[in-house]
Amino acid sequence: MHDRSKALLAALLGFGLIAGAARADTLRIGLAEDPNLLDPAQSGTLGERFVFASICDKLVDISPKGEIVAFLATSWTLSPDQKQLTMALRKDAVFHDGEKVDAAAVQFNIDRAKNLPESKRKAELAPVASVDVVDEFTVRFNLAEPFSPLLAQLSDRAGMIVSPKAARAMTPADFANHPVCSGPFTLVQRIPQERIVMKKFEKYWNAANVHFDEVQIVIMPDAVVRLANVQSGQLDIAERIQATDLARGQADKRIVMYTVPSLSYNHLHINTNKPPRNNTPLAQNAMLREALDLAIDRKALVQAVSNGVFLPGNQLEPPTSPYYIKEFPIQPRNVARAKELIKEAGFTRVPVNMQILNATLDLQVAQIVQAMAREVGIDITIEPQETGTAVARYFAGDFELFGGLWSGRVDPDGNIPTFLACDAGQNFSKYCNPEFDKWVNAARRTSNFQERYNDYKEATQIYLTERPTIPIFHQVWVFAASAKLQGFVPYVDDIVRPVGLSFAK
Repeated sequence: MHDRSKALLAALLGFGLIAGAARADTLRIGLAEDPNLLDPAQSGTLGERFVFASICDKLVDISPKGEIVAFLATSWTLSPDQKQLTMALRKDAVFHDGEKVDAAAVQFNIDRAKNLPESKRKAELAPVASVDVVDEFTVRFNLAEPFSPLLAQLSDRAGMIVSPKAARAMTPADFANHPVCSGPFTLVQRIPQERIVMKKFEKYWNAANVHFDEVQIVIMPDAVVRLANVQSGQLDIAERIQATDLARGQADKRIVMYTVPSLSYNHLHINTNKPPRNNTPLAQNAMLREALDLAIDRKALVQAVSNGVFLPGNQLEPPTSPYYIKEFPIQPRNVARAKELIKEAGFTRVPVNMQILNATLDLQVAQIVQAMAREVGIDITIEPQETGTAVARYFAGDFELFGGLWSGRVDPDGNIPTFLACDAGQNFSKYCNPEFDKWVNAARRTSNFQERYNDYKEATQIYLTERPTIPIFHQVWVFAASAKLQGFVPYVDDIVRPVGLSFAK
């Protein structure tokens, strides 16, 4: 038996001991990464957003295709000067501790997200000057200037509402392990690297549409193992299945495969300015970053890792987005020019350390990039790490080159400045170019498409020249689900929402 087959068998047998006794009223979701900080204000990974979909309601949500839809807020109006957003809240939502979800709770949450030292939402909510409680279930956002992405920001972690009573009673570290929200399930157990267990919240405002008593999120970094566990019935649904396994899954009548184009991008994030890991040739020399960029054959890369299903990319918006800057198309691989740049920079060989999550796709991508870079004179050492370690080091700026995924947002403001604006919550490399900030900030102040496009064009030209990060492709989300699971619709954000799902009778 091959080592790969042995590992797969061991994983299946081991998981069977955990989930084999799960009841029919339990939904089991296979997740690629271990969630870390379960506080919407502090969160920074896709895995955490999967947990929030079960435990934390938001002011607004998105439709499967990415349109803004009502959630805790049932309606909203924007003032003519676009500096006041007034929201009417539903009156039947309560937190898991029994407290009411009301305007005062929303006010507390926005203030917390803007002021908590550990918060990663500050840049996302920076234009919000204050929040007024108009009445018990009406809240008003007062903006220092027009901010066109506000609703899009409130459709994600910035709009997730936690219990003020619980947040005040706990330290941020404690709250990140014991979150109290108002979602359809409550967190009851968390075993790092293994699983998260959530129980149905009986007082949920939409409880009639919740058909499971329990949700288990099971951590499985290996995409092949996730698919095999859906096939064997140990999981009911799994996300981020390898696109190369689509045909194999479609041939299995026990399961159903789902795909949806994503808003995501996979990129090579370079630490340009966060000591001490910024004292490297790659960080200090833009010519070397250009050489790395030119070393990558994006079409060959996506063919290898997805059978051509993923989209090659060079920007922080996918080519399918209206905000993809068509004037800056993907450049073909150019080995000769890459070698020239390395020579002009005064190097013969360039050593680079690359950190990644220890997950199937991440490792495949890293190995292909490593081989392509070696041909031009860049020697990449790959350092795979389990999620908790990788995320902690990444957030601390303790990396030279990080190969990672951003799951994407419906508004370009959630994608383009996210890692690069001077004060951005995900700017772990401390890259800062005031000219870049000028253009992304201008794009926030208008809702006119052409004006925003022109602003993002200027910002894109800057990051494509300086290359603090190198986008390489955009995923298509691939899910595998049991044929008995009903009601599932894939969303562009990859998140499995348990409300509305059920098993066929």
